[in-house]
Amino acid sequence: MTSEPAAAIVVGIDGSPPSLHALDWAVREAVTRRRPLRIVHAFQWPLTNELMGPPAVGPPDAGLQHAAEQVLSAAADRAQAAAPTLRISTDLPADVPASALIDASHNADLVVVGHRGLGGFTGLLVGSVGVQTAAHAACPVVVIRDNDTGHGRTGPGAGQVVVGVDDSDPSGLAVDFAFTHAARHGIGVVAIHAHRTAAAAPDASRVAASDARHEGPAHMLTEVLAGYRAKYPDVPVQGKLVRGRPAAVLVAESAGAALTVVGSRGRGGFTGLLLGSTSQGVLHHASSPVAIVRARQSHRRGATTRARRNAPDTGDLTAVTAPTGEPAEAGTGPPPSS
Repeated sequence: MTSEPAAAIVVGIDGSPPSLHALDWAVREAVTRRRPLRIVHAFQWPLTNELMGPPAVGPPDAGLQHAAEQVLSAAADRAQAAAPTLRISTDLPADVPASALIDASHNADLVVVGHRGLGGFTGLLVGSVGVQTAAHAACPVVVIRDNDTGHGRTGPGAGQVVVGVDDSDPSGLAVDFAFTHAARHGIGVVAIHAHRTAAAAPDASRVAASDARHEGPAHMLTEVLAGYRAKYPDVPVQGKLVRGRPAAVLVAESAGAALTVVGSRGRGGFTGLLLGSTSQGVLHHASSPVAIVRARQSHRRGATTRARRNAPDTGDLTAVTAPTGEPAEAGTGPPPSS
């Protein structure tokens, strides 16, 4: 009886600096997970969009095809030089990048993509490929920022995995992912629950009501983390209750983090949205790599088509107040000032 081949770490590349940073991260992750690496460089023909006008006709230009093959070959050489024993495969699909990565995600352990590529508009915080892949992929997606070197980390979550926690199913998957990643890499987890309570006031009854509402989130966070402390006794864990909007809190905590992890949608999300407001805010504004985690799904042709068109031990549990700054709505403004 033959066993199924190991699902690969899939990384999308186009030769841009952000995509090469994503490639380097994917190589390290593939080595850590003992998974093969699959490098995808989508080559769309005909080349067309609103700026280019009507599509070209006939077979792909030989020069463009050769250039695409060179980009893919150079990426494979770079990966193999960094990890000589790593199993590497390459793929040059005739497709748009997001669609190619979404298709590849159905047989992948993880998809990795840079936050912007060669075709991105400089005003966008995360390019359309990253957003569409994170929204539609059938497996977890990690988006890598090009300013993340992995060295000299400073900030609230320095060198650790930061994860947003609530009592929703997507959050549970995110916490699973965060602890597994931390255990593999020998680092800690900062588990954060952001919540809103009544503002501080001299009225003692309002203060008491605020404290009572605070106890509910504290109990929830303690309950969630208890099982993980037992399952991963060697992973340092810090639980934090923070008053503020979840996206703003997680963006602030992402400074210096090895990875920031969120579920695709939280408990406040609308069921029709593939990415909730918190995951979108973190995806666009976090300063660390971001993992968007959802339940594995069967092949959804519609998603690909859209992409083609476009009481336990409380441990270390602290409560703090979030900074006043909040991220702008996705794609509408700059990230919060640090």
